[in-house]
Amino acid sequence: MKRVFVTGLGVVSPIGIGIDNFTEGLRQGKSGVSNIAGFDASRHTVQIAGEIKNFDPEQYMLNKKEIRRHDRYSQFAMSAAAMAVEQAGLKEKNFDPFRAGVTVSTGIGGIHTFETEYDTCLAGGPHRVSPFLVPMMICNISAGCIAMEYGLNGPNFCIVSACASGLHGIGEAFLKIVHDECDIMICGGAEAAITPLTVAGFAKMKALSTRNDAPEKASRPFDKDRDGFVMGEGSGVLVIESEESARRRGATPLVEIKGYGATADAHHLTAPHPEGEGGYRAMTKAINFANFPIDRVNYVNAHGTSTPIGDLAEMKAVRRVFGDKIGNVTINSTKSMIGHLLGAAGAVGSVATIVQMLNGFIHPTINLDNIDPELSDLNLTPNVARDHQIDGAIVNSFGFGGQNASVLFCKP
Repeated sequence: MKRVFVTGLGVVSPIGIGIDNFTEGLRQGKSGVSNIAGFDASRHTVQIAGEIKNFDPEQYMLNKKEIRRHDRYSQFAMSAAAMAVEQAGLKEKNFDPFRAGVTVSTGIGGIHTFETEYDTCLAGGPHRVSPFLVPMMICNISAGCIAMEYGLNGPNFCIVSACASGLHGIGEAFLKIVHDECDIMICGGAEAAITPLTVAGFAKMKALSTRNDAPEKASRPFDKDRDGFVMGEGSGVLVIESEESARRRGATPLVEIKGYGATADAHHLTAPHPEGEGGYRAMTKAINFANFPIDRVNYVNAHGTSTPIGDLAEMKAVRRVFGDKIGNVTINSTKSMIGHLLGAAGAVGSVATIVQMLNGFIHPTINLDNIDPELSDLNLTPNVARDHQIDGAIVNSFGFGGQNASVLFCKP
């Protein structure tokens, strides 16, 4: 079986843009959650989110005219991709473009554009709608634009599987290389769904935290006082390639992808299986993919959204996977700092996992002040980062509709 390595990383997140800033934010346990500034949320029951501040796409993208033709989510994706491409050295064009592809996914896509243009249509009539409405709104456009930007003629698609989208994108890109369909894939996810309609929709479902008086304390995975997730936005992008490609190009392997598992709960429209059945099978498939020794897996980047039901179901699955070895496994939730990035969550969680592996630390699960008694036996890394060498790591992402993804990373 072909070995697959990560050779480039890019990230746009509420706690830092670029790998160095993001890594420092993780280490410090920085919260990126605050009162919503992107629109007037005074009439909303939820008025907080993990927004990205001071984002300037001109640092990463083309001219201003080109930027205006991209929805915010696509700007995030292209910016993160530019960082990953730069690190991997793909700008040198030292690869076969017909064996290089893109799977950058999203859960919701260009909702900013959709809402803005809908208002324009109502107020000014159909003739006022932008001719770029459709290409700015559709979910696959960021993957297509990344391919155009770097001249990649291989497979190009976007997986839409709610909050599992970004991790499914990474996993399916991994399989393209394992099966020798490609040498290189740019993969990950992007989301920018902090809009009036989307926030109202998630709030109406009672999925979001209403801790408006203390935004930085609202996202609290595994804490007994958690009351829902906090919406976030951003993008995480990886360049992955075969061992042969990395050697041929002289690229530096950062970590290796060893396994991938995708399953369905087939249980409920929004709730996970109460015993975490689908998550258990996804993690097990990822570990078994390359017969990776389970006692070498010592870290889980949890889906950990801060919802009462979801956190318990996932940890039941984690316990079942590791059995009597659970005491050797450190667990945290990146969402405690950045909120839930929906379709980008698994991709940014993957970037967080990789930088922890490279820098020898575990970031804290912030706001974990009172561990849920049902989770008190687990190593959940409350509030303070600590030094730790990660050998094998599982990243989890689970989406509405019962769609589950797990990816296994290890040191090369």
